[in-house]
Amino acid sequence: MDFSIDDRTQELVARYRAFIDESLLPLEPIFLQQGVVPLEAALAEVREEARKRGLWGPNYPVEEGGQGLDLVTHGLVSEVLGRSPLGHYSVGVNAPDAGNAELMHLHGSPKQREEWMSPLMRGDIRTCFGMTERDNSGANPLMMETRATLEKDQWVINGSKWFTTGADGAALCIVMAVTDPEAPPHKRASLLLVPANTPGYIVERKTPIMGHEGHGLFSHAEIAFRDCKVPADSLLGERGGGFALAQARLGPGRIHHCMRWLGICQRALEMMMERANQRAITPDGRPLGDSDLIRSWVAECAAEIQAARLLVLHTAWRIVRAGARAARNDVSMIKYYVADVLQRVLDRALQVHGGLGMTDYTVLAFYYREERAARIYDGPDEVHKLSVARRLLSGREG
Repeated sequence: MDFSIDDRTQELVARYRAFIDESLLPLEPIFLQQGVVPLEAALAEVREEARKRGLWGPNYPVEEGGQGLDLVTHGLVSEVLGRSPLGHYSVGVNAPDAGNAELMHLHGSPKQREEWMSPLMRGDIRTCFGMTERDNSGANPLMMETRATLEKDQWVINGSKWFTTGADGAALCIVMAVTDPEAPPHKRASLLLVPANTPGYIVERKTPIMGHEGHGLFSHAEIAFRDCKVPADSLLGERGGGFALAQARLGPGRIHHCMRWLGICQRALEMMMERANQRAITPDGRPLGDSDLIRSWVAECAAEIQAARLLVLHTAWRIVRAGARAARNDVSMIKYYVADVLQRVLDRALQVHGGLGMTDYTVLAFYYREERAARIYDGPDEVHKLSVARRLLSGREG
């Protein structure tokens, strides 16, 4: 086995890291204490700088102005971008835009790609993805009440969604709705492109997360569809293909999420070590890092992060070579394993920071608050564990 990373990839990752550390980390104090609104002009300049440095759209096609990186290389880049909450947005591949762009690239009509995908990949617009419903299990996308009925040349959509990330300010929503209620369960839903200015598309409110509503990309919204009408050609992919497309979107998306989480873990570990070396715990100046307990935490975190990183990169490698279906177990395992590592590392880092860790004077509280959901979204960890166990017990490795 060759675990080396070629020189070109190492140089590319180093360029992304320098960009994040130089351009974004200085903006974090304002973001953490005042939100993203005061930074809109500064972030526009940062995104333009990313374009000038040839860093825009790491996983987008070259013909659309991106870098065309494969899944493994993009995973390494995504880890570096995860060092800052603003990292992925700064180069145009924040969630849910990156997944939506990939969906339209693979399954959109020429008209849909020209009207929505190209502006999205250029960073001219933002989008959202409406799937989760308040009164139905988010772990089972087959349980869905939102309906879309074809009437002549229009789809009429009725229903509601919540935890729709980035709906505040999004120009387009890709909504999953039941179009064929009598079809087999996996063929009942379809994906539809709904422009945000469509009558009947209503962003009702932003959902507060542990006391914070957020703004724009950094918020989640509750959406209503009330006789919302879109043209028949608004269907993304085939009718009845919504479940399959959503699952295809989530596979590579989990690689992106997991590598971003590892970037958070690495940043938290660095902050933990810096705090442990600087914080005096005795009158004679003995640092917190002299504690055997803290040293044990540092060693455990380092090992867990490296183990998680190798697991994720191997999964990306498997997807590239064997396809997402063959790597189903791998994808599920990284989802629950890395989410668990993320929680432990953040908790230890916050504990080492003491009272400071609970404040918004460092990025730790933001990550602790926002990323606790890592064990819930994209399928609760428990569901992924049960799926892996079921396949293994039945003799199916993939």
